[in-house]
Amino acid sequence: MQTFLTEDLAVPPPEPPRPPTAGPADWVRRNLFRSVGDGVVTVVAAIVVGFVVFRFARFLFSTGRWEIVRTNLKLFMVGRYPADELWRIVVALTAVAFVGGLIAGFVARRHVVAGTVAPDQPVTRRLVALVGRLWPLVVGVLLLLFLSSSPGPWLTAAAIVVAAVLGRLAGPYLPRRSAVVLVLGSIVLAAALVWFLTRPVGWDRWGGIMLNLFLATAGITLCFPLGVLLALGRRSKLPLIRAVCIAYIELFRGVPLFVLLLLSAIALGFFIPTWLEPPGLVVRAIVVFTLFTAAYVAEIVRGGLQSLPKGQTEAAQALGLSPVKTTFLIVMPQALRNVIPALVGQFISLFKDTTLAGAAMGFLDALQVANAATAQDAFRGQRLLAESLGFVMLLFWIGCITMSRESQRLERTLGVGTR
Repeated sequence: MQTFLTEDLAVPPPEPPRPPTAGPADWVRRNLFRSVGDGVVTVVAAIVVGFVVFRFARFLFSTGRWEIVRTNLKLFMVGRYPADELWRIVVALTAVAFVGGLIAGFVARRHVVAGTVAPDQPVTRRLVALVGRLWPLVVGVLLLLFLSSSPGPWLTAAAIVVAAVLGRLAGPYLPRRSAVVLVLGSIVLAAALVWFLTRPVGWDRWGGIMLNLFLATAGITLCFPLGVLLALGRRSKLPLIRAVCIAYIELFRGVPLFVLLLLSAIALGFFIPTWLEPPGLVVRAIVVFTLFTAAYVAEIVRGGLQSLPKGQTEAAQALGLSPVKTTFLIVMPQALRNVIPALVGQFISLFKDTTLAGAAMGFLDALQVANAATAQDAFRGQRLLAESLGFVMLLFWIGCITMSRESQRLERTLGVGTR
């Protein structure tokens, strides 16, 4: 009895002392001033970075003359699209926002059902997470709104936000088997919106960043399935199909994109019969971007296919799956998951390469607007090319960084490189 009481009343041994938490001073000493050489490099780098930041801030807030951007804001955004038809662009953006909200709500509901996302997240937390993901786009839109001198852009932004919120609220209530309907509906909506926008104004009269976005979106949408088919064809066991795919890939990867754009703009008429009307310049640019980028996508996808072990295919064959089901249900999803960073990098490169179409085909895209704005009578000889090119650089940076951040989020969701 005394033994039990002694054991019950025994004092537990003291916990070992915890190591002191490293503060900011310790981090700076260990990472920036570990040695004399590290300290010199840190000081020199800090001076250079501080000088660059100072010059950039002075140009942005003091010496930069942004009247050229404020005056030509419509030209930078939509080119020569008629002012009385701008409501069509507003309707198109609102429809895209609503469908995007529907898809986001539907996908979020699927994640909740699968147990990968907590179902009771507060609205404020979701809003903060969304702004954290899309902060470059949000900052860019706010900057454009403050540069505008009319209430139209503010009303457009409000309509887009309301449509996206309504779609996001309605998306979770869609039936579980609505994925195919959403995909087909998005394709039909895209075709209808293109017809709706080109009815009063042809593609050849489009301009500004809208034209760059349209060329990039069309090229990405069309080159991806073609690139996947080329990658599968290059790995085919049929010699004729494999030879044709290899010849196509090596031909387009060995020719500069600018040369292809010039040939399509100038020399295509020599290969088309006189009784057949040649396609417009925008169609030619889309075809060139699609054919050119598909060759690079094919090599990226082929690398993803080669990264998978043979055991995946052998396990699918052991289960009795057909070669088509094995490819599109087992092999291809894993291969595409592995090459998401490379694919998105290629799509970002395509978005930036759309500026070559303006130089080769004479489009008034965002880069050509920057050059044309400095030649106007009100700004001629004032050396405002830095301001106009800086604004175009900002527009492309917003688009590229948004695509990159969404790619990183998709990688984290799918666990690329972790499992």
